[in-house]
Amino acid sequence: MRLSHRVWRGALSHAVALGLAVVCFASAAHASSLDTLEMFLKSTKSGRADFMQVVTAPAKAGQTRMRSKTSTGQFSFVRPTRFRFDYFKPFPQVIVADGQTLWLYDADLEQVTARQQAQTLSSTPAALVATAVDVGTLQKEFNLEAQADADGLQWVQATPKNRDSTIQSVRLGLRVDGAQLSLSKLEILDVMGQHSVLSFERFEVNPANLGAASFNFVAPKGVSVIRP
Repeated sequence: MRLSHRVWRGALSHAVALGLAVVCFASAAHASSLDTLEMFLKSTKSGRADFMQVVTAPAKAGQTRMRSKTSTGQFSFVRPTRFRFDYFKPFPQVIVADGQTLWLYDADLEQVTARQQAQTLSSTPAALVATAVDVGTLQKEFNLEAQADADGLQWVQATPKNRDSTIQSVRLGLRVDGAQLSLSKLEILDVMGQHSVLSFERFEVNPANLGAASFNFVAPKGVSVIRP
């Protein structure tokens, strides 16, 4: 059981560190999904939301059902380079981008992994929120496609231009609610066929008490720090 937990942590970390996250913003009710994404990138400076993540692994040979796991926590960010995921259940884990370094802290394993942020995030789902300032910037790393509305959301699909990316595609589901628009879903499909869906709720737009200091990370004493 211990081994399976470690494998699962790796899957979650990969999906999110490559990834992940998002937010609410003002918009026009009749804008196309690409126009809505443009308004999101230009108007949202920071945000905080609760999230639920469901990761589904592809079925193996002989299996009739795909395996899925659910986790919950809180996501926050300050654009253009800082974000963090605090996982609460089923086990504690923290992923923090402080502007220079991407940190992954697994409390149960007493282990921290640190990577250079600039070399990790440019063509990943995290870039959709953490680095881009407009659609033009995103299009340097992604092919963007407006898709048909579905499930009450406007959808944009982003496909990495880098053929070596471990991500096949990312879909963003944008919800319009009067004058308020929010990123409700983030769907990530990786090259191994693993499907991750992040759903965001109770989003705070540009909260006054969220600053750069919220993304500082210091490795706890006694834990091993790995720098691949």
